Parts: sequence; C-alpha cells; structure tokens
Amino acid sequence: MDISVIVPLFNEEESLPELCNTIEKVMIENNFSYEVLMIDDGSKDDSWEVITKISAHNGNYKGLRFQRNYGKSAALNEGFRVAKGDVIITMDADLQDRPEEIPGLYRMITEKNYDIVSGWKKKRHDPASKRIPSKFFNGVTRRVTGIHLHDFNCGLKAYRRKVIKSIEVYGEMHRYIPVIAKWSGFTKVGEKVVEHHARKHGVSKFGCERYINGFLDLISIMFVGRFG
Repeated sequence: MDISVIVPLFNEEESLPELCNTIEKVMIENNFSYEVLMIDDGSKDDSWEVITKISAHNGNYKGLRFQRNYGKSAALNEGFRVAKGDVIITMDADLQDRPEEIPGLYRMITEKNYDIVSGWKKKRHDPASKRIPSKFFNGVTRRVTGIHLHDFNCGLKAYRRKVIKSIEVYGEMHRYIPVIAKWSGFTKVGEKVVEHHARKHGVSKFGCERYINGFLDLISIMFVGRFG
C-alpha cells in the first residue's frame, strides 16, 4: 500500500464528507493505493455515524472510535499502530489542511528520501491570538531542540513507515514527533510550505492551554532525551 492517511478528529461531522471526497479524488488522480484511518476521539456529535456511512460506501476508509476524549496524541498513536502504508500522512479533519498536498509530501519521502516532512503554514488564516503564541512556541522549540522547523504544530506531516513503527506518542507530544524521531535515529527531517485555509465549520478544539501543556511536555521530552 502506498499511503495511509491518518485523520484524528473530535466533533467534525460537517467537515468529514468534503474531506473524504477530496482525498478520494487526489488518490484516484495519482493512482495511489491507500487507506484512510479516521480516529474518532470521543466525539459528541454525529461524527461516528458519518464515518460509518463513508466506510460502508468505500472500503479504503476505516474508522476507530474512542469511548471518550483522550487527545490528539492518543488518536495518532492508535493510527500509527494499525497503519499499513509505506508512507503515512497525518492531517486534521477541519479542512484547514488540504489533501492536494499529499502527492508532494509523498514524493519528498519516496524520491528525496526524507524520514519526516513537516508542513509549514507560511501564510496562516488564524487570528493574532493564535498566530503570536504559536510563533513564540515554535521559536522556543527550535532553539531548545535544534530542529529547524517553522511549524511544529502543523497537523499535516508525512512519515516513512519505519519511523511511526519505532516511536510512541502520548500526552501532548504529537507536536514533538520530529524530536522523538530524531533521537531514535531518523535524522533526515524536511519541511514543505503548505496552504492553510480558514475553518469552514465548527470551532477550534484547542485553546491557550495547549501551549502551556506543550511547554510542560517540552521540558519532559528534553529530560527524557538527555537522561532516558
């Protein structure tokens, strides 16, 4: 299988049909063999019903459901566990990440031999209340880890299969997967400028507390990296 697309989600019933239709279009146009793993992180809306209908219509789409909200890291970790593709693409379900980026990310892994490629939302359609803390967070993370990525928080990333089968993520550590992977010996980390679109439906599921949790996890991961 060429590609596994992992989509962690929480209360995204309105976005899922358009997202899945666009993914299918991209895969057919590029003749990729693929699977889409939708990880429902304890949604309270009808997301699971939508996933059930989509997967019944197309066998390339599969759903996994948590009984309660465990967080994005847990959802990604479960997707990593079951993914079968040679290249694993992670993307958010809110339509801010565009499936049209998948072929370019795939080629950077398969043709340019990157272990990880992280998306960079160079032009963001978010309010300043999100952009400014994110810029500060990314600057500190670059300085502390020595990994020169502009956007550690970007959900759109590509991984070589061996990478995701060699690591485990938990807490809020999904944003530090490039750091964990580098310390595991996967040193070729790349970056690709990707389009960022404004949210069409619903509201953001993340508040300012994610940056506080993120910095606490950064301290933890640096401690483990040095002494673990």
